[in-house]
Amino acid sequence: KDTVSANYETKASYAVTVTATDSGGLTASQNYTVEVNVAPTEISLDNDSVAENYIGGPVGTLTTTDANSNDEFTYTLSGTDAASFEVVEGALRVKSGTWFDYETKSAYSVIVTATDQGGLSVEKTFTVTVNDINEAPTAIALSATAINENAAGAVVGTLTTTDEDVGDSHTYTLSGADADSFEVVSGQLKLKSSVSANYETKSSYAVTVTATDSGGLAT
Repeated sequence: KDTVSANYETKASYAVTVTATDSGGLTASQNYTVEVNVAPTEISLDNDSVAENYIGGPVGTLTTTDANSNDEFTYTLSGTDAASFEVVEGALRVKSGTWFDYETKSAYSVIVTATDQGGLSVEKTFTVTVNDINEAPTAIALSATAINENAAGAVVGTLTTTDEDVGDSHTYTLSGADADSFEVVSGQLKLKSSVSANYETKSSYAVTVTATDSGGLAT
């Protein structure tokens, strides 16, 4: 009635019997329970982190707290990084084709809004963190590739390794046809102290350099 306002804390539901009477005086009755709808109060996410290089998969399951025990919810996303996510069957997911790279972006922010069947809603901001995983180095560069003959222990050049993991350290090992003539000291490829190159005897050397990162991955 116009003078009545429902209060969930006072009365959570109402019972009423509706009787319909036709013009001939015949009737039918039906019992109804009218539940008082209240807004949901909280949203939780059971996992809020993913590994880098993650493409199109679930982050975690969304759960909404609501005093109306049988309520159902629809979820919408907004906020800075909403375009990277979607909700499918109650789970927050990384959109298909979206790639997370720790070195590019280590955390994403998304606002989740849960709306109940009566149109009442609650929203919460979640931060999804991207966990760094070790990635193999991808390339090795040598600053120079020539030495003077008759110079025992001559330094060829400095080795540098390309690695997505900024700050990773690398150890170098040598193999190949002429590996026995070389060593790596303080990041420099050099002839061993006991070796002196002689152009007339040998004008070039072949050596394979392997760089291994702190996690054991190599190029």
